[in-house]
Amino acid sequence: MSDRAMFVCNGKPVDVEIAPGESLLSVLRERLGVVSAKDGCAPQGQCGCCTVLVDGEPRVACVTPAGRVHARSVTTVEGLDSTVRDRLATAFATTGGSQCGFCTPGIVMRAAALLQKGRTDRAQLDRALAAHLCRCTGWLTVYEAIAAAAAASAAGTPRTDRRLNAASRRAELEGGVAQRVGPDIALGGGGFADDEAPRNARVAVPLPPGSTAPAIEAAGTSWVVAESLQEARALAAKVQGRRTTIDACPPLPLPERPAGGVRLATSWVEPAYLEPDASWCAPGGEPATPLANGGAFGGKESSIAPMAARELAGALGRPVRVLFSREDVVRLGPKRSPIAASAVLDGQSVRVRGNVAAGPGAEVFLAPVAVEWPYALDLDAHWTPTTAAGPPTTSSARAAGVAEHTLLLEGAVDEAGVDRTELVTDERVARVLLDVCAPTPSGALAGAHIDVDANGTVAQITVRVAAGDPLDEVVLRSYAIGAAHMALGWVTAEELAVDGVGEVHDLTIRSFGVLRARDTPPIEIEIVDDPGPPLARASDAVFAAVATATWNAISRSRGERPDSFPVH
Repeated sequence: MSDRAMFVCNGKPVDVEIAPGESLLSVLRERLGVVSAKDGCAPQGQCGCCTVLVDGEPRVACVTPAGRVHARSVTTVEGLDSTVRDRLATAFATTGGSQCGFCTPGIVMRAAALLQKGRTDRAQLDRALAAHLCRCTGWLTVYEAIAAAAAASAAGTPRTDRRLNAASRRAELEGGVAQRVGPDIALGGGGFADDEAPRNARVAVPLPPGSTAPAIEAAGTSWVVAESLQEARALAAKVQGRRTTIDACPPLPLPERPAGGVRLATSWVEPAYLEPDASWCAPGGEPATPLANGGAFGGKESSIAPMAARELAGALGRPVRVLFSREDVVRLGPKRSPIAASAVLDGQSVRVRGNVAAGPGAEVFLAPVAVEWPYALDLDAHWTPTTAAGPPTTSSARAAGVAEHTLLLEGAVDEAGVDRTELVTDERVARVLLDVCAPTPSGALAGAHIDVDANGTVAQITVRVAAGDPLDEVVLRSYAIGAAHMALGWVTAEELAVDGVGEVHDLTIRSFGVLRARDTPPIEIEIVDDPGPPLARASDAVFAAVATATWNAISRSRGERPDSFPVH
């Protein structure tokens, strides 16, 4: 049984057939081909990526029943006044407020409504952005973009004389995959796999646990295939994600703390990229990459979506779209490897002994650490892969291995009360060093300082970064801010509840612990003069430095060192 929805979309009348319970987002993407509204939580109503205007007011389309917009006006970025749209798009590109560009169209729609009403002071933005999540930018540049667009309303659309090719190159160096920078990216034009998939393709979704729906095997997984996304999810009996009531805790037991040293256990952490895994393929063709305009910080490098799309298209003789829901991402996607380790400064060496969750993510711990440490110290690290019931892991997580070793090395140095300046023999390190210094395999360096308030809360993050030729300081700064935001979340907020048999129970995107806009402290980035060629993954050095400096600063403020993440 079906019904009809008649409304105005971007100024044009629409009359479409809808299924019972179908959402406005489904109608926009699946029936009208309006793909600027993104499906990020599919559909939990928690990420804001699908925000549109209904009669001028922001609404989250994935939880808005299509029937409720009958005889109303719906506006997406395509239908915004062109002056407002261009002003916002240019402002986001100018400030670095958009990286992959997946979450940004929803934020742009919310910002457009705020500009229309003149509600752009910090408190109003805090409330408005509470409906959104962004994993890339760390929020500061988003605030700056909206402020720039508001300031430009009387002076015309802001312009930039930046070299966007150089900006795109810096983005590629940071993200590790092809990436493009420009105003259209903020409007959702990043070329995401499912945006470009033919809408007459068959749709495949992973078979949920416990479902008895008929399924096809591909890429080592069972898939439910149907003529539409709505039908596929209904056949699969997709269960809405939930936030668990069980406690989250690090899965590996803490070792003994060595005299004068430190110990640390970390938890399962969700990469939390906003675009769920997606691909599509025609029979005999090459599948679309799920990485699109960004690398998902290593979280999608082992995605099964492209292989499944290729195999299913070949088996069925038709183009096939493969789509994960947010719950599928959590269940099937790899996580950062939990560790439990100790470290102590012993003469001119830091001795690290630890366990790491067995699996692909352990590889970077078992291999020699591929960095040149910034101090005149040796790192004597020995790791044991240890079984831990839980989701798969990846060695491609942001600064995997390097960040954990930096934490333990710097923690041991901090606990020993050693003056770091006495350990520095390189002038380049001295220019970057703040409270700590972190390297990456490329040779990029970052230093970080953390201010903690009287309540023990991080109140300010200060970072110095050396990346050779920055190519584009706006992009490098944006990535550094995003890395600082992610590092702070890793130390203080992010974790997944996983039960004794390894099943993840936190299935809503808000339950991952990603810091919201209003909870993000000021972040100051200084890009130091660093002659030489551009160096990759400088933001990984920022991630490691900020995580380490945060752990040390909280330890000093409390008078004791927390021995597990997140620090509660």
